[in-house]
Amino acid sequence: MKVSKLFNGIKILNKCDLDLDIKEVKKNSKNVKQGDIFFDLSSSYECGLKNCQEALSNGAVMVVSENRLPLKNLCLVQDSHSAFSSACENYYDEPSTKMKIIGITGTNGKTTCAHLISEMLKGQGKNVGTIGTMGVKFAGQDIDYSMTTPDADDLQRSFYEMQKSGVEYVVMEVSAHAIAQRRVEGVKFEVGVLTNITQDHLDYFGTMENYRDCKLSFFTDEYIKSAVVSSDDESGRELLKNIKVPALSFGLQNPADVFAVKIKGGLDGAEFYGNILDDVYKVKTNLVGDYNVSNVLASLSVMATLGFDVGKAVESLKTIKPVAGRFNVIKYKGKYIVIDFAHTPDGLENVLKTAKKICKGKLYCVFGCGGNRDSGKRPKMGAIAEKYSDYVCVTNDNPRFENPVKIASDIEKGMKKPHFVELDRQTAIEKMISLSKKDDVILIAGKGGEKYQIVGDKKLDYNDFDAVYKIIKNDVKKEIKEKYGN
Repeated sequence: MKVSKLFNGIKILNKCDLDLDIKEVKKNSKNVKQGDIFFDLSSSYECGLKNCQEALSNGAVMVVSENRLPLKNLCLVQDSHSAFSSACENYYDEPSTKMKIIGITGTNGKTTCAHLISEMLKGQGKNVGTIGTMGVKFAGQDIDYSMTTPDADDLQRSFYEMQKSGVEYVVMEVSAHAIAQRRVEGVKFEVGVLTNITQDHLDYFGTMENYRDCKLSFFTDEYIKSAVVSSDDESGRELLKNIKVPALSFGLQNPADVFAVKIKGGLDGAEFYGNILDDVYKVKTNLVGDYNVSNVLASLSVMATLGFDVGKAVESLKTIKPVAGRFNVIKYKGKYIVIDFAHTPDGLENVLKTAKKICKGKLYCVFGCGGNRDSGKRPKMGAIAEKYSDYVCVTNDNPRFENPVKIASDIEKGMKKPHFVELDRQTAIEKMISLSKKDDVILIAGKGGEKYQIVGDKKLDYNDFDAVYKIIKNDVKKEIKEKYGN
């Protein structure tokens, strides 16, 4: 491909040879081969210079940077991340324009909404691909990436492969990091969804204001054609006042275009009457909790926005299974073990409130916090855990390069009631299950369906479901695997 085609729509700030042929687009200088073009995405001049020099020595015909580096084969751009995303889109011949893309952003609920919308679309006979926390899935393929929203090269390659395989709709999670780093630059979303904005990722964004502004910047005509926004979220309500694209609101506590009444729920799911743009439907879902009722409303709003038969979408909800690791209930000897991905203050509070509401006995909570991430949420989550639980065990999550003892200590700073610390997660789960009695609920929070634990730079084999399987009978294990796929 000629550089001129690769850089279509990208502003170049210096003179460079646009007639060069390039083989592949690379962002890692170590992976560069003869004939490739390298994009410098580093944050400093020094790192950029070093990486570009390495890329050139490995055979790059051109390097791209936003830094004016003293190199012959340099192409200077205003924003390297933006240029890289647009170049990747051009390299794969704008594959996202050949499909309809639905993007979901928010602190919590992204994965569940993506799952629901995807399954509803399949119920309407559509060929669907998904991108998010659970990986990239389409046409029987299941590709695991380390990020919720992959980097632009992996994202555009995924779009390209999806489009080649006949995918019509892509439902994807759009993380705040992806928005900030312009990974979805050039992708035109049919619908953008905002679930909520609560504390998370302040290690990266610094303040809640920065985090919120980043999320909200997705809701412009640069990215989306229409929007679905929660009226129960404060930032959502502000967005609805100022948004310049067509928008539908959904909510449980505040006036909305799409809302629910007469909600009934238990460990097997929820039932309610959903008012979807003044048409009323009796809705039944296998998902548990009011926050999942909100996720269902968001998903039905998307289907309505896309012009699909809402009644058919409601009917398909009856058979849609919960996402693995999102309030999955395992019954064992009269007690209930719940595995959930909740890893933010708001997420933990939602699942604990739900568990408390359906718990006839005592509520046990096992959770930890990730290392090298927003440490400010740790004491808040400790306070939330003891507010709703009868017994709390603080344990390990993904400590990464932090001392697990220090992480646990940070959590304990928000706790005043008796609790205990057991840093071996398997042992912590075993202890809480053994202490519990009939009708008690044991919530295991933080990791959900993850199949690893990150310690240092290693991903160790670990899964909360497997931890539970070591305690419960094989027949129960088979039933749960069939129900949740984990």
